[in-house]
Amino acid sequence: MMKNLNGVRIAGLFILVSALFLMGGCGYKNRPVPPESVVPQTIEDLRYSVIDKGVKLNWSYPVKTIKGSTLTEIDSFELFLAEIPLSGYCGNCPVPFGNPIDLPGGESVDGQVQKVGSYDFTLLRSAHKYFFKIRSRTSWWASSNDSNIVSFVWFEPAAAPENVTAVAADSEITLNWESVTKRRDGKPVEMPLKYQIFRSAGGKDFEKVGSPLAATKFADRQVRNGQKYFYTVQSLMVHENELVNGDISKEVSSTPVDLTPPLSPGGVTAVSTDNGVKIFWDKSSSADIGGYKVYRRDADKDTYEHLGNVDPAYTIFVDSQAKDDTRYYWAVTAVDQASTANESHKSREATIRY
Repeated sequence: MMKNLNGVRIAGLFILVSALFLMGGCGYKNRPVPPESVVPQTIEDLRYSVIDKGVKLNWSYPVKTIKGSTLTEIDSFELFLAEIPLSGYCGNCPVPFGNPIDLPGGESVDGQVQKVGSYDFTLLRSAHKYFFKIRSRTSWWASSNDSNIVSFVWFEPAAAPENVTAVAADSEITLNWESVTKRRDGKPVEMPLKYQIFRSAGGKDFEKVGSPLAATKFADRQVRNGQKYFYTVQSLMVHENELVNGDISKEVSSTPVDLTPPLSPGGVTAVSTDNGVKIFWDKSSSADIGGYKVYRRDADKDTYEHLGNVDPAYTIFVDSQAKDDTRYYWAVTAVDQASTANESHKSREATIRY
């Protein structure tokens, strides 16, 4: 009986010690934090660009958790890599990602700007295909889902296109450049080449324009007159169905110019009044009308005299200098709002009927 009582006492003591250990010995003072409240949102903008000795990977720091709460700091990142020889690449096979590369984190926002992470990868081997994905972590147990996957085939890149020019026209900028014949290391390019156009309206944040093309000329008609545009051109080697990113040209810029005049005014009429000859016309239907110009010529002359300008809100002009004993012909033109205004052809002439 005594032995059974002692056994019960020992078991109770063990349970009490275990409870105290769980409550305080592990350092937990509060309730455990639900995982979804600290797990970062998935990174969706992992991207890469070619640099001198390899590629640069970039991504945005998560600023929210998967529950939508604000995230101020990332503990670390896990960058996953797969390297596959083209000779053994299987497009339908699972990507064999290896152990991750641990990268330091930090504050998610720099001032009021979302931070961008980066990693230079230079251990690239020719005729291999590479895949990258990344995760972020706020602790060893709170890791995000996998990011988007970026992939590319690596050969020694083609050199950048040279002598890129940008010639502006009306609502159009035409780019020209020389064909690329060498790779970055000076060896000849032995694969077909294509070119990718990039455009920026402010000199930053270049975006792709259209699909890669084999020609060395491109007419960009998706531009607005008066806006300055910046361009670069990237060379791309074509390996089977893969595009191998090459170097990017120097920036060029140009500003398309409005060279199209408005339509000539119609309905021009001349009426004699006590205050002079009043010239009337129909309002122009052109969207960018900037005003009108009124002209007069003597009946026995071919040259016109410019009498004055009229605001686009009005369609009347009084010629107070016309002489009663002279026959005149009047004409009106329309001008647009371009920085260097385009002027229409002269309207049909009007004269006073006696």
